[in-house]
Amino acid sequence: MEAFDALMGGFAIALQPTTLMWGFVGCFVGTLVGVLPGIGPALTIALLLPLTYHVPATSMFVMFAGIYYGAAYGGSTTSILLNTPGESAAVVTALEGNKMARRGRAGQALATAAIGSFVAGTIGTLALTFVAPWVVEAALAFGPAEYFSLMVLSVVAVSAVLGNSMLRGLVALGLGLLLGMVGIDLQTGQPRFTFGRPELLDGIEVTVAAVGLFAVGEALYLAWQGRESKGGEVMKMSGSLWMSKSDWARSWKAWFRGALFGFPIGAMPAGGAELPTLLSYYTEKKLSKHPEEFGHGAIEGVAGPEAANNAAAAGVLMPLLTLGIPTSATAAIMLSAFEGYGIQTGPQLFSQQGSLVWTLIASLYIGNVILLVLNLPLVSLWVKLLKIPPPWLYAGIIVISTAGVYGAGNSVFNVGLLFAFGLLGYIMRRFDFPAAPLIVGLILAPLGEQSMRQALTISQGDWSTFFTRPLSGSLMAVAALLLIVPPLWKSFRARG
Repeated sequence: MEAFDALMGGFAIALQPTTLMWGFVGCFVGTLVGVLPGIGPALTIALLLPLTYHVPATSMFVMFAGIYYGAAYGGSTTSILLNTPGESAAVVTALEGNKMARRGRAGQALATAAIGSFVAGTIGTLALTFVAPWVVEAALAFGPAEYFSLMVLSVVAVSAVLGNSMLRGLVALGLGLLLGMVGIDLQTGQPRFTFGRPELLDGIEVTVAAVGLFAVGEALYLAWQGRESKGGEVMKMSGSLWMSKSDWARSWKAWFRGALFGFPIGAMPAGGAELPTLLSYYTEKKLSKHPEEFGHGAIEGVAGPEAANNAAAAGVLMPLLTLGIPTSATAAIMLSAFEGYGIQTGPQLFSQQGSLVWTLIASLYIGNVILLVLNLPLVSLWVKLLKIPPPWLYAGIIVISTAGVYGAGNSVFNVGLLFAFGLLGYIMRRFDFPAAPLIVGLILAPLGEQSMRQALTISQGDWSTFFTRPLSGSLMAVAALLLIVPPLWKSFRARG
């Protein structure tokens, strides 16, 4: 009941004209970047991080949430009409969606994707509303040892999940932890790794690092790839956007099954959106009364994975808001935005920033409705966006990044730092090192160090306190499993 009352308070703020405007902008921009291949929500949110210096936190996070949900919606358009998924989670949608488009059923494919995203996004948001307070209640028993163990789990989860290689993830994490040590030691007051530069005494600004790695680095990488020469054939919008009675009958169960896969797996530290979309696809293939249509444009193969994708987006927000664990690159960027506002995510977030959190959750319900209204009527507009020359996009990203970082602090040093991180981001993308663990390490290094020192002070220097306390030991055990199990599983599959 408390959650319901808090949610109603969130709706009261989310429905105010200003907040509603930011939500609409987020949904529109999110759909736009979801449609454009190579421009994802992580890059877009990173690009907008300098606005955190000027825009109130509530409005900013409502917009970020709209971008995150909108990108999940928009990704289906390129998958269906261009057979070019904007993100890895949209790959499965392309399997059947593009085949439907080639059979003259693009309208029905886009409709089941949009309606399924709305249904699953609403189910996922409902689960977030009523499950998150339980997680917070359990986590409020945390002391310094538990907080340190939770941060260990966070950095290990991000390193293990994001990227194709755990070793590369851990290298990126190590670099982030090292960069997080730059600045004044809070215990002794001594400067560390500042090289005599006064600009580094307060540490490296997370905003500058995130924009450099994700925006500038990604733009340089996409330009190096030469994506302009790799465009595919854009299918024409054919077929009515209205689904037939048979389409509804074949889609609605897939939407609910996809939501049941998406939210819990998205909420897991090693979850993400790729696994639930694959599971949904194969489940629909097994349960379908028309298995012969799979591979030739089965509507269930679009409905289920798209629902799973959107429910997973809501699932990803739960560990971020309740425990401070980002399980995707976009969540890692949102974590850096919280850091920019001086807000610490984790169990205390609901009590210290309750208004912000519940407004954010309420805006997800509203955003789902806005996205349903935006997506179907404006399909022809989204298709035209695919004709924008890629070099214009890359140049625009770099110009906006530079102007945003300089405008935020009027610091030429920060602009230099931006391009240094941009070059680092390009090198990391070039050699398949994930950037998100570096950002998470940069954010959590000072917080983790402080919790570790507090725990050791309480235990009089006894390191076993991190393993003998039940909650702390359990979190450490989960972190160890995340390090050990994935390589063993890959080895087992390779032998099989």
